[in-house]
Amino acid sequence: MEHHIKGGKGHSEGSGFHSSHTLFYLTRAEVAQALEQIDVVSVAADTLRAHGRGDTTVPDEAYMGWTTRDGHSARNLNMPGFIDGPEQAIGTKIINASLGNIARGIPRADGITLLFDPETAHPYAMMDAALISATRTAAVSVAAIEALAPRPVEVLGLIGCGTQSDTHLRLLLSRHAALRTVQVYDRDPSYAAAFAERHGAVAAAHGVKITVMSDAEHAVRGADVVIPLTTVTEGYIRHAWLRPDAVVVHVSLDDLLPEVVLQASRLVVDDWNLVRSDPRRLLGRMYRQGSLYWHGDTPPGPAAKAVDGELGSYLNGEVPSGGRPGEGVTVVNPFGMSVQDVALAHRVVAAARELGSGTHLAR
Repeated sequence: MEHHIKGGKGHSEGSGFHSSHTLFYLTRAEVAQALEQIDVVSVAADTLRAHGRGDTTVPDEAYMGWTTRDGHSARNLNMPGFIDGPEQAIGTKIINASLGNIARGIPRADGITLLFDPETAHPYAMMDAALISATRTAAVSVAAIEALAPRPVEVLGLIGCGTQSDTHLRLLLSRHAALRTVQVYDRDPSYAAAFAERHGAVAAAHGVKITVMSDAEHAVRGADVVIPLTTVTEGYIRHAWLRPDAVVVHVSLDDLLPEVVLQASRLVVDDWNLVRSDPRRLLGRMYRQGSLYWHGDTPPGPAAKAVDGELGSYLNGEVPSGGRPGEGVTVVNPFGMSVQDVALAHRVVAAARELGSGTHLAR
């Protein structure tokens, strides 16, 4: 069910503002329990609609990268966000990651989410960020699929078999009754096998078969929806692999070759300013190279591809230029907006309070 906040404007019930003497803390288990009470796809879609109306503030993320002593790439992200309206929510996500963590047997990424009182600006809640981040990522993907897929999803292609794939599959199984086949691939075969083992029984109960594929191409071919969820830094997915009306939700950084973007019938992002400002990810690099531009701007060259619009415009019924469903490949490239984490964390706090969970830490 969808969980609605009581008290208005993010204020706690019975007070003008949140206490500055305590910090409401939720463990990962308590966050997971609260998320079970929330329709996370509705939260993601509502936040995209608010963003489309201009009711959000999404600053550029603060990024710091470094190389660990054992030679792995690591980074720190600080991502603030603000949602205005009858329910104001403001906060920030701090999420760190090291590629060396996989060999250590611990999650690649971890962090915390902080919420701030809209009136006093004081922090009032803190919780595990990794689960909220993974959940909102999957929720945005599903919201995009439900808005843009030309027909019910029967065949799903998943590349990468980590935490994000777990979250995406669980959410899709719960919402897409037509789903029958999940084609999975991971460059580490043991990860793919473990993924199939983890989800096989639940998938079968939904009438879905999980098939481990020998390579990425076979995971992609024939899929109605393709979702790459990897950490690769070089593209490999070709346009010829995709069925003519596939929807590709490009969650990770660099899985698509530029040809897929350039030949797409529709190219949709969550926030164009974030996408074009980032020099590391595929679309940001293509923008800097002059091969990509916003549909309302002057084309930088005859071969440049236009970004057709933002997800919020589609969800608000303001369909911008571009192909119609079923006319060609649709590429959705969500950057990952901080307001999605803040909105979901805001709902998590309300759900946790109703459940009686959480701890008030003295300041």
